[in-house]
Amino acid sequence: MPAPKKTFRRPLLVASATLLSLSVASPVALAAPKPSTGPVATPPVGMSRVGGARLGRPGTQVNLAAGVPVLPKDLTARSWIVSDAESGEILAAHNAHWPLPPASTLKMLFADTLLPRFPKTMEHKVVPSDLAGMGAGSSVVGIKESHTYSVHDLWLGVFLRSGNDAVHVLAAMNGGVDRTVGDMQAHARELQALDTHVVSPDGYDAPKQVSSAYDLTLFARSGLQKKDFREYCSTVSAKFESGEIRNTNRLLSGDTDVPVYQGIAGVKNGNTTNAGSTFTGVAERGGKVLLVTVMNPAKHEHNEVYKETAKLLDWGFRAAGKAQPVGELVPPLNAEPSTAQPGATAGTERRSDAGGTRPVASAGGRSGSTGAGTALAIAGGLLTLLGGGVFLVNRRWPLPELMRRRTRP
Repeated sequence: MPAPKKTFRRPLLVASATLLSLSVASPVALAAPKPSTGPVATPPVGMSRVGGARLGRPGTQVNLAAGVPVLPKDLTARSWIVSDAESGEILAAHNAHWPLPPASTLKMLFADTLLPRFPKTMEHKVVPSDLAGMGAGSSVVGIKESHTYSVHDLWLGVFLRSGNDAVHVLAAMNGGVDRTVGDMQAHARELQALDTHVVSPDGYDAPKQVSSAYDLTLFARSGLQKKDFREYCSTVSAKFESGEIRNTNRLLSGDTDVPVYQGIAGVKNGNTTNAGSTFTGVAERGGKVLLVTVMNPAKHEHNEVYKETAKLLDWGFRAAGKAQPVGELVPPLNAEPSTAQPGATAGTERRSDAGGTRPVASAGGRSGSTGAGTALAIAGGLLTLLGGGVFLVNRRWPLPELMRRRTRP
């Protein structure tokens, strides 16, 4: 990854203790676990290096220095990543670019691609062809033929119940599944999510459909810059035609063995036979916003993907400002600096395995939070591919009121 810059990096805080008898200056790569289940048990030797050379190495990448807390010992996921949602710094990662089945976390890319296209008040009457082609056993919200739904309700079905039926109706409104898959793939390329191959818009198991913890984090970071995306993914429950629906993200809605995570604000979970359990979550504490993605824990306990995510979030909040980054979340290919915010300048970052460079936006310091309550800070200088506008570098996006209440002690 590029050397730390004043515009993007925070000072490294060094304490007196030495962790695990390791040199404070030397990076550490821990051995990757080798789950015995699934079609492929070990990560490929040569993975993508987008975001930094260390992210292409198998195993755990973390800079263990004085004052940096030890990573949780009982992590079993095939792949995971902990990143600062605002700066894009990756604090630690494990097989970050391993292409794996994504399950319904791929719906983050679907939403980021299609959300700008339809006003939420728009209504659509469902015809039989809208629901054609859904996989057997798909998760559904209960969309019915010949019934009329608002776009707002369809997106609630996507985010809260991971409804493949709602996805297929929205895809039909977009011109069909094939066109939607093509649009999603194009948007993934624009976001530099090069590990992702889209086959079905809903994330249902399909041959060669893969993504990675790195790419899923890019999708979440891009989506969270959209107000509607933030509100949908943080909604705990809502009224639907069939009755009340509740978010299946257990860190948001809670469960018998998983409490609501303090400061959680989304984003998306998934589970299929081939993918196992997958999850990307965003949480805020003390003005720090972290994104964590976890893919396919080998430990098959109830809600394990949420338990491992919570452990990584806890670690990330303790390590923030102490752990030197091992990589970065890259901005989209067509990111532009914003002239509306002081200090935003054009920089040059590595953007491809081929070693090419491209001018991208750099953040020239943080803007202060405006208004009451905490704010969800998402950086990126993003010019959206499909019908959006320029996103301001380091602009602070307000959390929904529910999330602000949950971050208070």
